[in-house]
Amino acid sequence: MSCVAFSVGLGNIWRFPYTAYENGGGAFLVPYIIVLFIIGKPIYYMEMILGQFSSRSCIQVWSISPAFRGIGYGVTVSVFSVVTYYCSLMALAIFYLLASFQSVLPWAFCWEEWKNICFDSSSVNNEVINLNKSSSADLYFRKVVLNEAGIHEGLGDPSWRLVLALFVSWLFIFIVLSKGVKSSGKAAYFLALFPYAIMIALLIRAVTLEGAGDGIIFLFKPTWEKIFHPSVWYAAVTQSFFSLGVCFGAVIMYSSYNRFDHNVLRDCTLVTTMDLATSLIAGTTIFGILGNLAHETGRNDISTVVRAGTGLAFISYPEALAKFTVVPQLFAVLFFLMLFVLGIGTTVAFTAVISSVIKDRFPSFQDWKVAGGVSCAGFLIGIVYCTRGGQYILNLVDYFGGTFIIVFLASFEVIAISWIYGIDNFLDDTEFMVGSRPSIYWRFCWCFLTPLTLFSILIYFLIDLSPIKYNGEYYPTSAYVSGWILLGLGVIQLPIWMIVNKLKQSEGKSCLDIFKPSSDWGPKDPVKYKEWKEFKDSKRMARMNLNKKRSRIIALLIGED
Repeated sequence: MSCVAFSVGLGNIWRFPYTAYENGGGAFLVPYIIVLFIIGKPIYYMEMILGQFSSRSCIQVWSISPAFRGIGYGVTVSVFSVVTYYCSLMALAIFYLLASFQSVLPWAFCWEEWKNICFDSSSVNNEVINLNKSSSADLYFRKVVLNEAGIHEGLGDPSWRLVLALFVSWLFIFIVLSKGVKSSGKAAYFLALFPYAIMIALLIRAVTLEGAGDGIIFLFKPTWEKIFHPSVWYAAVTQSFFSLGVCFGAVIMYSSYNRFDHNVLRDCTLVTTMDLATSLIAGTTIFGILGNLAHETGRNDISTVVRAGTGLAFISYPEALAKFTVVPQLFAVLFFLMLFVLGIGTTVAFTAVISSVIKDRFPSFQDWKVAGGVSCAGFLIGIVYCTRGGQYILNLVDYFGGTFIIVFLASFEVIAISWIYGIDNFLDDTEFMVGSRPSIYWRFCWCFLTPLTLFSILIYFLIDLSPIKYNGEYYPTSAYVSGWILLGLGVIQLPIWMIVNKLKQSEGKSCLDIFKPSSDWGPKDPVKYKEWKEFKDSKRMARMNLNKKRSRIIALLIGED
């Protein structure tokens, strides 16, 4: 249930719609579904097996091949980058939640100072509005909530309202985590199940709006000329990672608390199916609203309705809420409460990963002290997202710290397990744990399809790399330098820890020994560990006998004595 609360979260409701919008709707959806089955799902299943079998965190698990321990540290760098801005999204949800208690939703109608550039979001008539105007929900988000300015004007001062909301967000995370990572699973039942009622209500309202069909067609109709563009596939890979939470350490961490013989394949199938369904519900809702906006503004091109970006969800969802004719305030309160709850599910998992890494290094530290330290650090860094230029920084950190690092490390994670540790060893471990070996589909993905696809997309994306923009503005050089430093900090962990492990190695040992499993690799339970060793020996002997038989057959076929 913790994995459901984590995987079905902000990555689906917030990130999927704007990523799909920026990459052409249907042009993105087809690669996304393909990537989900050949990359996202296989890595998710692999991480669940690793966590449950070893009962270790995302760093300790690399006793399977100590040379790759840097993957765990690189993931920690990326996770901390992401969790700081995820909490800023929760702060926005709190801002809207409190605003929803007003007698009239403040984004439903145009404010006096916007009269010449605005149309009411609460409008449900068929009148075509001047296409140069923006909706009141759009202007409310940019002018009131963010008070947004251009990136070249600097960050500006933080909004005290958003800072206070950010503090409340981190306080909730601290409370959940202060009793330890394992106890956070008790909150997962509410965190996972509550949001669906609200999402379905919004979906029903969105699809019944005038013009919604055009937006939904835009999402589901493939644009074949765009599908083969490397950037679309790269976006699909990163979105599948954010949706499922693979290579962020949380899947390994939560799985490590499972019963040793728990059915991980069933959980993997359930979570990935729910994840895809949630993304499609969120996407259909958003694009239905965008279709309505296109209808109201007289635009034929859905892709020009609003400015794409990280704030899309905070424009489109309020648009739909403003059009509820019966107690829109109630639905708004429930929706933004849901968004906050989803944020808790995701950020608790991310923060728990960081806490578990610290606890592994300093076991004597109390849970509440570790949770408090991480929460304080996250809050202080997160203040930058509460400034006028906060969304620019969020977009920059998401690009350099939250996507590239994860795709790079995921590529080596699959190689390390399938080819360095060995697919036969991994399949043996799985068979010992759950009583059966994964099917040929999983083996083919882990050995060939997943790593080849990941490396191909990564290489093609780097060849086609272009400067990032936000709101049509290019970032200054200093922003790019900061972004590349953040990226380098995550990526460089892999070679650094290879060197560290080699330096720690005893004299006389081969360099290749750091790629072999350490002596403590295996189930943590001493009884299970002994049984596993015996099981591995029997498997090894069976393979040796099989190889001898094959050698004899080959010798007979070629006529050797």
